[in-house]
Amino acid sequence: MEKSSIIKLNRLFEEYIYEKDGIEYWLARELQELLEYSQWRNFVNVIDKAKISCKNSDNEISDHFADISKTIAMPKGATKEIEDIMLTRYACYLIAQNGDPKKEKIAFAQSYFAIQTRKQELLAERIQLMERLQAREKLAATETELSKNIFERGVDNSGFARIRSKGDWALFGGSNTNVMKQKLGIKENRPLADFLPTITITAKQLATEITNFNVRKEDIKGEIKITDEHVKNNTDIRNLLGKSGI
Repeated sequence: MEKSSIIKLNRLFEEYIYEKDGIEYWLARELQELLEYSQWRNFVNVIDKAKISCKNSDNEISDHFADISKTIAMPKGATKEIEDIMLTRYACYLIAQNGDPKKEKIAFAQSYFAIQTRKQELLAERIQLMERLQAREKLAATETELSKNIFERGVDNSGFARIRSKGDWALFGGSNTNVMKQKLGIKENRPLADFLPTITITAKQLATEITNFNVRKEDIKGEIKITDEHVKNNTDIRNLLGKSGI
């Protein structure tokens, strides 16, 4: 396929994009024309195959194929209701994959939607990474605050390490920081939080924030009492996560 044809087809496919609530979508009736299917019933057969592929990939069909109806103009001022389908980028990709690659536009669509779908995946991965880094920074700041807070109440750095480890013991159901590192294959000199999922980092941060709040509010002093407070808060957070099936 010549470069000029690729540019033209790319522009054509981009022109048919709609957007609602930040989500891009295509309409099946228009995609039918783009992929040069002359009859709707033949195109529906391809869509049905794409739905099966979607289900086999453990995706909800309704998340990517949304049935709608629309009114079209008929001769002499009449109108008619016809069925249509809102398609996500992933749905379009599956439809293209189930089409005839011998057709130029279908062959192009297979590459176009594959590339665009991968771009969306990379963007989602990037967003998840940023969210995780932000959660990690919040945890580090909260733990630093706790360290300063309890130092003023007679607990040194070694005591802080023991308090934090006891908190992990409570949060992870009987596995302290070192045990968790061993389970996850983390080197001893690396922070545990660097290898935890975002939800767990956030849980640790919330438990630590509550400890900070209560230590100041109740003026809790001494390693033993502060440890008890931190263990309680981590236990409460663990129970909350458990109730949510996490």
